[in-house]
Amino acid sequence: MADLLLGQVISFTGDPFVEGETAARHDSCGAVLIENGRITATGPAPALRAAHPQARITDYGRALISAGFIDAHAHYPQTAIIASWGKRLIDWLQAYTFPEEMRFSDPAYAADVAGRHLDLVLSQGTTSICSYCTIHPESVDAFFTAARARGLRAWGGKTCMDRNAPPGLLDSAQSAYDDSKRLLDTWHGQDRLSYVITPRFTPTSTPGQLAALGALWRERPTVLMQTHLSEQPDEIAWVRSLHPEARDYLDTYDSHGLLREGAVFGHAIHLTDREKARLTETGASLIHCPTSNSFIGSGLFDMDLARTLRVGLATDTGGGSSFSMLRTMAATYEIAQLRGHTLHPAHLWWLATQGSARALHAEDRIGNIAPGLEADLVVLDLASTPAIEQATRRAETLWQQLFPTIMMGDDRAIRAVWIGGRQHI
Repeated sequence: MADLLLGQVISFTGDPFVEGETAARHDSCGAVLIENGRITATGPAPALRAAHPQARITDYGRALISAGFIDAHAHYPQTAIIASWGKRLIDWLQAYTFPEEMRFSDPAYAADVAGRHLDLVLSQGTTSICSYCTIHPESVDAFFTAARARGLRAWGGKTCMDRNAPPGLLDSAQSAYDDSKRLLDTWHGQDRLSYVITPRFTPTSTPGQLAALGALWRERPTVLMQTHLSEQPDEIAWVRSLHPEARDYLDTYDSHGLLREGAVFGHAIHLTDREKARLTETGASLIHCPTSNSFIGSGLFDMDLARTLRVGLATDTGGGSSFSMLRTMAATYEIAQLRGHTLHPAHLWWLATQGSARALHAEDRIGNIAPGLEADLVVLDLASTPAIEQATRRAETLWQQLFPTIMMGDDRAIRAVWIGGRQHI
């Protein structure tokens, strides 16, 4: 039986960073028709009700129906260490991340954390996620098993490291290649799952390992490759000391076959002009991680890059301090303000939905409300707390209704979540 959801509906007909806020479409009395896990029609509620009298109706009143949020860069193994105190990037890895990731050789522990992480993000309206795992193949199996059980569209990969980490977290160039290839062949394209080739970052991968993963990517060109780039000045100096022959940080990936369309770089805060030009030339994607960037003191991302590059949005848990994409949008707004760039709510909503889908090369499947796309949806109460309700009471536009929820909303705003055409929450 078809499902017909009624409420306010937001979708995009274009890119607001290029076309402005008019790229967003708002139907104040709209409807979304779902059949066999996909959106088959959207438009005014009276017209769709008349055209589909046998559909099962769920009326959300004045709640907002949107594409589900897409978290384009997360570290599910860091779930337990979120909001740990007082470290910057390199110290964070040594004090918190590496000790916790050691535990993921235990399949039972990996399964517990994977399920917990996905349930936490689902409760916040996130319907798709791209995550780093650990060096342990068991961590990848746990993540994909948990995602498949929940029907999620998910990306993940074994995090490869063969230097500058504890012995228990080191693989080798050959084992990174072999494990990644086997996991890719096992999981990629199963249900709604996609494998991502995943060197952690240049400081923890030797040139031999980067080259091996570049070779794997040439053999499997349709998958994505994810890593980190230019997150903190100390990190960039470390890369320079390890690779004095490189023109810059980005060149350490480029020279080993890890830069082209389908490359997904987290952070990318402190870029040179040459790096910006090369990223644009190759069609790579950048993922903005605002709560992480502020929490561990990394810096302020340049959102002007969204005019020329695919830019997505992410929690970056556990360096990020929230599982919520609403909180992530709020932090995006605040960081842009510090750079003298006021983002419109349409920009923020785009980044968390269609922008992240484009960054992951999945805009033909998720991230918007349009016929043919997978029915991953979030329904939001735009008056979920007394503070938000009083702020929206005199709203005359969708954006005046929506912006207080972006800035102050949490899981109480999530009224329903639909995954693959089925109501999950």
